[in-house]
Amino acid sequence: MTTRTRGGTRAIDELASLVRPVDRALARRLPEIVIGLAVLITALVGFAIAGAAVDDSRIAANPASAEADVLDGSSFARTLVRFTVANGEVWVPERGVFYPRGLQPGVQVAVEYDVTDPDHVRVAGRSALGSMWPLLLGVAGTWVLLGPLALWIKRRRRAAAGGGTGGPASG
Repeated sequence: MTTRTRGGTRAIDELASLVRPVDRALARRLPEIVIGLAVLITALVGFAIAGAAVDDSRIAANPASAEADVLDGSSFARTLVRFTVANGEVWVPERGVFYPRGLQPGVQVAVEYDVTDPDHVRVAGRSALGSMWPLLLGVAGTWVLLGPLALWIKRRRRAAAGGGTGGPASG
């Protein structure tokens, strides 16, 4: 039993010696990692806004409108609607309707869709501009939290190393 404990302890020591350099590297780069996370969030929000704008432009390029029924089976991820397209076919877009805020099953709503691709459908009168503000506020909140956090970590590290007692960059 003693051998087993020593073997287990030795395995833990070996694991610790493998992890220690990674831990030091992460700690050394923590401010850059925090800023990188903020940049990643900003880029993802930018892609989401750009994608919504592209979808809106596709609908605006070949517009048609219809009255749609909001269907049961809708979820947080998508709101299903059923409407009749220009050729008389009844259509239920697989991904649901864009900008569904406030829609309830059983309600009729005016929608705009792309005649060439009825899967691109949005609630009439709504666009990417309405969805953009909460995303931009989220990005602003991310930078308000993570920017100062990265600076604080960097200054704390400099102070602990003894190299940051004066000047605006270390203060």
